[in-house]
Amino acid sequence: MKITAVETSVVALPFDMGGPKPAFAGRPWDNLEILLVKVETEDGLVGWGEAFGHAAIPATKAAIDTIVGPLMIGRDAGDIQGLSRTILHSLHLLGRNGSFVYGYSGIEIALWDLAGKRANQPLYRLLGGRDRGPIPGYASLLAYNDDALAAKNTAAASARGYRFIKLHELTRSAVLASQKAAGDVPVMMDVNCAWSPPVARAMAASLVDDGLMWLEEPVWPPEDVEGLASVRAYGIPISAGENVAGLFGFKTLIDAGAIDIAQPSVTKIGGIAEMLKIFDLCEAHGIEVCPHSPYFGPGFIATLHIIQARMEKRMVEVLWLDMEANPFDPWVKGDKGLFAVPEGPGLGADPDPSVLARYRVGDVTRIDGRNRS
Repeated sequence: MKITAVETSVVALPFDMGGPKPAFAGRPWDNLEILLVKVETEDGLVGWGEAFGHAAIPATKAAIDTIVGPLMIGRDAGDIQGLSRTILHSLHLLGRNGSFVYGYSGIEIALWDLAGKRANQPLYRLLGGRDRGPIPGYASLLAYNDDALAAKNTAAASARGYRFIKLHELTRSAVLASQKAAGDVPVMMDVNCAWSPPVARAMAASLVDDGLMWLEEPVWPPEDVEGLASVRAYGIPISAGENVAGLFGFKTLIDAGAIDIAQPSVTKIGGIAEMLKIFDLCEAHGIEVCPHSPYFGPGFIATLHIIQARMEKRMVEVLWLDMEANPFDPWVKGDKGLFAVPEGPGLGADPDPSVLARYRVGDVTRIDGRNRS
């Protein structure tokens, strides 16, 4: 079936994170924003996707509205592999990572939603998976830069049923305070590429006996795979990958001996098909995959399906915050730290139109081959 329209819109959801809200990429982070992509086909079927995200939304939305979306009109929605090759090749001079790839990722997720709906199968079954029950979440705490607040929110997440906690802090004292608050719940540390390799090695040496489940993205810049490998030598499991470009970005990390855990992000990497290739690559090299998923729309739900189909030790990243509402409830809310995988066709989670209308911000852009409005 041919694609007849691509539509982008943004919802902004008020939230509480258990502490002062940080700035993100130089902007106040007052609301959780989701960039939604809707794809329609000539038989009237609708698929939903999500493109990364956060402070990059204006640039990513513009990339879809002006270039990526128009390229999709009239194409065969079922030829996902062919479209990925053709469209991403058409865009490669504009960058192999960033807003154009993010934009295509959102469209590609919507194409899989359409494929599942057309096959009348939930996405995880379309990918060869089976029902294995709800997926444990790990609470991904936001940055507090305050040991007491980190420990307080660690305790709150543990009390709510999360059996794994990830910190976004920069100090050993925050790790120790949160571990004390967590009890027997394992703690991970994500520093978002904060340190040069020498500083990262010194920090790894100080943390090596503290029992961290993993240390995430310790090195700046993230493409310094040799620097990352030098930190891994200290013995703490190293996770990374949310910022690399596609399958070969992960191949570079693996070839350098830089990671124990690969973290592809479905809304950034090129979509679901690219995620599956990365699972295959990592499986062949004995590398664990734990997807990056700090979002609360179709990208999160697609990640649930991918994990259900492909991940051996299932665990999904969940930002630790409480939203006022979400058009994709109840699938984005856990029950005692567990997240159900929708059983409906495709993603199985079309948004609530009344919640979309209430929290929509900015313009809805529709590209349908005749006009852009």
